[in-house]
Amino acid sequence: MTSPETRPLPEKPRIIFFGTPGFAVPTLKSLVEKGHTILGVVTQPDRPKGRGRKLMPPPVKLAALELGLQVIQPGKASDPEFCSRIDALSPDLLVVVAFGQILKKNLLEIPRWGALNIHASLLPRYRGAAPIQWAVFNNEPSTGLSAMQMDEGLDTGPVLFQEEVLISENETAGELHDRLSGMAGRFILVVLENWSKGNIAKKEQDGSLSSYAPKIERHMTLIDWRKPSAAIHGQIRALDPWPGAATTLSGKQLKLFSSRRIKGDAQHGVPGRVIEIRDRGIVVEAGDGVIEAGTLQLAGKKRLPAGDFLRGFPLAEGTILGG
Repeated sequence: MTSPETRPLPEKPRIIFFGTPGFAVPTLKSLVEKGHTILGVVTQPDRPKGRGRKLMPPPVKLAALELGLQVIQPGKASDPEFCSRIDALSPDLLVVVAFGQILKKNLLEIPRWGALNIHASLLPRYRGAAPIQWAVFNNEPSTGLSAMQMDEGLDTGPVLFQEEVLISENETAGELHDRLSGMAGRFILVVLENWSKGNIAKKEQDGSLSSYAPKIERHMTLIDWRKPSAAIHGQIRALDPWPGAATTLSGKQLKLFSSRRIKGDAQHGVPGRVIEIRDRGIVVEAGDGVIEAGTLQLAGKKRLPAGDFLRGFPLAEGTILGG
């Protein structure tokens, strides 16, 4: 693979932006607002969504069109025809944020300064598709953003810049997602400015310290009440807003959100037993300790604050969830 240009990046590089979900939108908007030259925006094809399976454009496409930018939607980013189109635009740099396809050598070699990826973890931790959810799932105290020069591996390229943030005790993956997404808009400008001034020191990743963050699947949602309250609390927060951590109640699926660990209640009880009903939440015993779930959702119903839920579906203390 051809090595990217080693000289400092131009102050206003010719950029092609790659991104698909809402997470990437603030970065794109920040680049445009700062006056960077965006030659085009590459995003995933429109996908069918909802009950009607109507084709829906990805958030980055909608944002790009509002900004008056050229949009390109390849089926595969490695196709020679697509790569030729990118080559004809003569980019200095690709900026990639949650694009959703692996970029191959024939594409990465086109821009003079290579491809810069903004990844939502402190690499080499949590490489892969769901770094935010897994950081929350594992009750990590912090995470952050990494600017990485892309190679053909999965988030394995040298790191150019990082910024760490603390994860609050009850923060959900959705809340952390939105916070990091907003941060990324400022972060990309800091990275590009420092790179153009020659203030970037590339650091190769230590593969022995790496961990993998696979895509969240529905089979990961079932709560095992025998686990410690800390693990269940992390699971509920990590799967909020989607797909939701689930248990069963009277044979129906019940999703729990807005959890809190109740300190000082570390007694060993009956896993899954509801020991207290509060207007702000239900308190449930785990294998070690207890948690409070403040928002609940029965299958096919709306997600509701505990007080509203309990008025329509009353629970008795002593009810066993997941039984």
